[in-house]
Amino acid sequence: MLLETYDWGLEARTLQLLFGLGLGLVFGVAAQISRFCLRRAVAVDSEDRGAAGAVWLTAFATAILGFQLASAYGFVAIEDHRFLATDLAVLAIVVGGIAFGAGMVLTRGCVSRLTVLSATGNMRAATVLIIFAITAHAMLKGVLSPVRTALGSVTIDLPFASFAELSGGAALSGAIAVVAAAWLIQRFRPSWHHVALGVVIGLVPVLGWATTSVLLFDEFDPLAVQSAAFTLPWSDTLFWVIASTAVPAGFGTGFIGGILFGSFASAALRGELQTASFESAAQTGRYALGAVLMGFGGVLAGGCTVGAGLSGSASLSIAALVALVSIIAGAWATSRALSPNAVAVPA
Repeated sequence: MLLETYDWGLEARTLQLLFGLGLGLVFGVAAQISRFCLRRAVAVDSEDRGAAGAVWLTAFATAILGFQLASAYGFVAIEDHRFLATDLAVLAIVVGGIAFGAGMVLTRGCVSRLTVLSATGNMRAATVLIIFAITAHAMLKGVLSPVRTALGSVTIDLPFASFAELSGGAALSGAIAVVAAAWLIQRFRPSWHHVALGVVIGLVPVLGWATTSVLLFDEFDPLAVQSAAFTLPWSDTLFWVIASTAVPAGFGTGFIGGILFGSFASAALRGELQTASFESAAQTGRYALGAVLMGFGGVLAGGCTVGAGLSGSASLSIAALVALVSIIAGAWATSRALSPNAVAVPA
């Protein structure tokens, strides 16, 4: 759309990179201030999981409403995306989701939160992200890809790929999400500016879909339609860092770069830059295991808490929603096993 209207003087890939950078900047600032993270909302040892859940569900409801509205007006077109395929790789998604959920409990943060923390001086988070990206790349294109292929071959055929295909499905799903978010806000009273930032975060996936599927989509040189995510973007960013002359950066790499810059700038202005490192060999091993599980699980599930949980679920994709439920189940079960008495520990 924008490529046909204006002569930008830049390739579509470069424009998508810049738009991704801008969206990442917004996400990074909003997530750093609000401490946005699904783990905080579901782990039994999280001392503020009610308020964190309210903010996360606010973003979730916003993403659903924003996506359906943008789709209705032709600003989003992802009909051919894997999230809307009717053959559901159920085994890979469930196993991957549970593994990812377990991993984010072991590392005390989902990948989005760890990306933010790494930019503010947390070396534990940075180490986890490196291991996560390497594992994800190995699952996508390396020695672990046969595992992905084998588990992904177990599929079931669905009569529909998204609840939005059902009559009134989009309106009902959006209403349920809004009511649930409103109830949690009323029940746990999170900071109103955190709730507002949840709305901002929820709009980022919608704008991501709009950017890559319509606004900056080049029919003569089509690029992959994608949105806010971390599994594939971190894998692509890693590959770009070590082989930039062979692999050009795109939307995902720009998104990661924007988050790192936005998080750093926000933390610096707020006086919240703080270094942190591992305290013991046991802690290092736990975080490394969690990183591997998240890289393994994020690829199998088709995304992380943002890629599947917000971007995918915004379309009411059954695949994305199954992944999200599996992630939550894995996180809750793991946190329960590690903290049977649910003793509160600062996140």
